[in-house]
Amino acid sequence: MNKKQREGLRLEKRKEVFSWIKAILIAVILAFLIRTYIFAPIVVDGESMMPTLQDHERIVLTKFGTSIDNIDRFDIVVFHATVDKDYIKRVIGLPGDHIEYKDDTLYINGKAYKEPYLDKYKNQMASGVPLTESFKLEDITGSMTVPEDQLFLMGDNRQNSLDSREIGTISVDEIVGKANLVYWPINEIKIVK
Repeated sequence: MNKKQREGLRLEKRKEVFSWIKAILIAVILAFLIRTYIFAPIVVDGESMMPTLQDHERIVLTKFGTSIDNIDRFDIVVFHATVDKDYIKRVIGLPGDHIEYKDDTLYINGKAYKEPYLDKYKNQMASGVPLTESFKLEDITGSMTVPEDQLFLMGDNRQNSLDSREIGTISVDEIVGKANLVYWPINEIKIVK
């Protein structure tokens, strides 16, 4: 192999190394952008969303569409509860809603709503024992309706959930994203509802 051929071979190897470095860099940047602005994996910590979500399940969180216009009643959201801790809860009340629980039934603005995601726990309760204790929004927050840009959130495990009944309404600005899919454990893959 002459000098010109060796030089050509070195140049070819440099191009290949540069091409790999460029591809890896692009992949890292894309992964960072997707995780920061679009999707993120989250691990459920605790039992407050049982039976819908189990402790240690891994879910995909959608980070876009978390403005008040894109959040619907009964969506499951993750929010910053403290500087170090995020909570996952279900949206029960939107801005302007009056919330009341009476005889284990949810009333929003005077209309009764079914909560089929609670049926499993309600069926396990002793006769006459409510899953969700009766309350009115004004007794908890001092306000007749959920304030503007705020949400009233509750865990599905109503007897074991630190939620808006104790910590008050949550600012939409604290919402990290919406839960969409359980992806682990593999035998529990499901769309979150």
